Amino acid sequence: MRALRSLGARLLMLSVATVGLSNCASGGHYARVPVPPPPPGAYYRGPAPGVGFFWRDGYYDYYGGRYNWVGGAWVRPPRVGVVWVNPGWRGRRWRRGYWR
Repeated sequence: MRALRSLGARLLMLSVATVGLSNCASGGHYARVPVPPPPPGAYYRGPAPGVGFFWRDGYYDYYGGRYNWVGGAWVRPPRVGVVWVNPGWRGRRWRRGYWR
């Protein structure tokens, strides 16, 4: 029984991560927002954990009717040859970051 609960928890975590990554890989999305985000704060980047990692800056994401901070992180691109497009304003709309 305990093994099943552990497996269930792992599957839940995997599905949440998959949804999050699919949003990044799908080309981002636009959201109409009332005001621009606050300026980002300062934070420590630290050294890259290995070869092939890329630093994705932290940014404010807009969901739930407010801005929420998404911390910067060392990430590996999902495939060779893609680049990270930072989130930001496109006209009067906010666009999430995505891999292109």
